Amino acid sequence: MTQTTKSLTRSAAAPGHALADRIRHLGDFTTNPRVLVISAIAVVVATGGVIGGIILLKLITLCTNLAYFGEFTLKSLKLGDSPLGLLAVVVPVIGGLIVGLIARYGSEKIRGHGIPEAIEAILLGRSRLDWKVAILKPLSSAIAIGTGGPFGAEGPIIMTGGAIGSLIAQLLPVSDSERKTLLVAGAAAGMTTVFGTPIAAIMLAVELLLFEWTPRSFVPVAVAAIVADVERTALHMPSPLFEFQGGMDTSFLALGCWILVGIAAGLLSGLLTRLVYACEDGFLKLPIHWMWWPMLGGAVVGIGGLVDPRALGVGYINIANLLHGNVLPPSAVLLLVVKAVIWAVALGSGTSGGVLAPLLIMGGAMGAAAAHVLPAASPGFWALMAMCATMGGTMRSPLTATFFAVELTGNTHVLLPLIAACVTAHLMTVLLMKRSILTEKVARRGHHLAREYRVDPFTLTRVEEVMVREVQTLPDTMTLHQVAAYLASPTTTHPSFPVVDSDRHVLGIVNPPTVLSWRRAGRHRQSLLKDLLTDRKIVTAYPDEYLETIVDRMMAMNVAQIPVISRVDSRLEGYIGWKDLLRVRNKLQAEEKQRVVFYRVR
Repeated sequence: MTQTTKSLTRSAAAPGHALADRIRHLGDFTTNPRVLVISAIAVVVATGGVIGGIILLKLITLCTNLAYFGEFTLKSLKLGDSPLGLLAVVVPVIGGLIVGLIARYGSEKIRGHGIPEAIEAILLGRSRLDWKVAILKPLSSAIAIGTGGPFGAEGPIIMTGGAIGSLIAQLLPVSDSERKTLLVAGAAAGMTTVFGTPIAAIMLAVELLLFEWTPRSFVPVAVAAIVADVERTALHMPSPLFEFQGGMDTSFLALGCWILVGIAAGLLSGLLTRLVYACEDGFLKLPIHWMWWPMLGGAVVGIGGLVDPRALGVGYINIANLLHGNVLPPSAVLLLVVKAVIWAVALGSGTSGGVLAPLLIMGGAMGAAAAHVLPAASPGFWALMAMCATMGGTMRSPLTATFFAVELTGNTHVLLPLIAACVTAHLMTVLLMKRSILTEKVARRGHHLAREYRVDPFTLTRVEEVMVREVQTLPDTMTLHQVAAYLASPTTTHPSFPVVDSDRHVLGIVNPPTVLSWRRAGRHRQSLLKDLLTDRKIVTAYPDEYLETIVDRMMAMNVAQIPVISRVDSRLEGYIGWKDLLRVRNKLQAEEKQRVVFYRVR
């Protein structure tokens, strides 16, 4: 290779090396060491979530024993052994009345199953929750569930743990984003405490609560969930809650049946969601204050309890029986119907309770009812498939549902069938419904939210990809009078122009407000632009910069257009404004809508 060739090679390679050097300060993530501080705070939040979860579980047991047995004890007593008989129908009514009073005179935010309220606080309330929520939410939920409400404890503890995280964050100098992370960390810790499912709690945060996928939020939430699981283990809380070692051989027939269960679960998810909000619409039409609605819902719960007492309360024993294959098809159908009706009515009435455990029971009942027409598998296998798929489809969180079922049963061998059924159910609900049971309530309050996360296109797009290259400029020798006349001319197509000297170096930008400010300041009409723009600060961009930086710069300097100059000689190379930035969105739309065939088979 000759010396000349070597020189040419170095010249050609230089721009590439220079570009690599300029983006070297960029990284895959924008997370900084501040995440260590938030993670340390998350440890404290996790402990608070564990304490809140334990208190909630104890309160539920206490309220149940007081309401149905008249005993002030924390022993686990079966509702079916209650001596009340027909009088048991009144218990949910009284519980609904108490919850309505707490919501009316305490805090209205305790109404509902907790997760939509947490989402609303994150998106609209700067992740700030009142101390009343941390106290009244577990209390009202314990009363509602303890008096027979067909709910789970996960929604209330998510709201309670989130409130604890938010309150701790409000005592510290943190940003809104960091406060959101700590709120979600508390929610994840609370869910982990109740069910012993730290991975599922982390996935719920990612799929539903954080509205981002970044280490700055993921790591503290993971820390909280892990610490909560270690603490609950140290307290000898059971794990897994519902041990299940069954399974099914993998085959194409099995795969078809897993998908079939997913389709059925997706349809059930849609039906349950519509049923809940149909009940809510019915309550809205009543000519009475919403404070009385939980009492009316309690009446339906009480009657349902007479038909099938298994439908009352959290019903964890039902989950265990379904997984052990101890529920016959007719009994499963009865449980499904009664649980669905009283759950939908009670939830529609605005009482306090969760949706996760009821979804597991109703989905499991459907699976148990269909088990006799599906291929042979371990007892409880099809119930587990339907449980998981119903949860994943209704909440539209398939990964959360999959890991939840694995951790809940301690069985990793069913991971493949679980994800197959969950993804199918998720697809069904996405195609059939615009909103999930969790987001519909937020939408009904007039707020739209999207659960599709994408990388910001400004982060990946360079200035040179969208800038205007053929730039109309004004020479620095123009007078103020000439500029004013030019801008006022009907032939002038846009109001902003960069001013350049003879070497195309940018001196500034001229637009009507600038000209008007010069005239008001008494500048002579024959003043030259190069004199008027002396000492004026110029905001510029380089062709290889990314739009994310440019947008921040434009916002900080309050400018609508920026000249693009060369890094080598500072000469004008282009021009970029807000209209040009919108081309990035057009590019994204084109990538999604334009269908192109690159190879054709002849």
